[in-house]
Amino acid sequence: MELSDQEKTTLLEIAKRAIIAKAGNREMPKLTTDLPILKEKRGAFVTLKKRGHLRGCIGYIKAVKPLGETVQEMAVAAAFHDPRFPSVKSEEIRDLSFEISVLSPLQKIKNIDEIEVGKHGIYIVRGYNSGLLLPQVATEYGWDRDNFLKETCYKAGLPPRAWKDKETEIYIFSADYFGDKD
Repeated sequence: MELSDQEKTTLLEIAKRAIIAKAGNREMPKLTTDLPILKEKRGAFVTLKKRGHLRGCIGYIKAVKPLGETVQEMAVAAAFHDPRFPSVKSEEIRDLSFEISVLSPLQKIKNIDEIEVGKHGIYIVRGYNSGLLLPQVATEYGWDRDNFLKETCYKAGLPPRAWKDKETEIYIFSADYFGDKD
């Protein structure tokens, strides 16, 4: 399901306002729009970049909350709680670009031939380890299917060929992703 331009613009505004409010120690803005998509439970990730470099990326894999709330919470989490980066400072916000990925439900696969690089993201689970890479990551880095699987294993803290093990579960999903620099 592709989002309309109005829905995309609204979601980007929700993400930006949430980060600005948190940086200023203000209350989270109320979600005031009546767009039906904001009430649908959907998985989503918010990615922040500063001058083209990753600055934070966090999301919900599964649909646990309405999309509007998810984007608001994940924007704050990406800016202030991504363990890979220090918290975003107020003066940095103007230098950030925002990208939102709204996910389809996960689909477990039996054969890696089902993975279409550029269309699907990958979620790998083995035991207590799991890792996810969004569809656009493989495209940005020019990976083929094998490299995409290997990198998702690394993200999960698994050996690079763990995707070949019978105990490893592989899921795919698609994402409607868009940003303020599109």
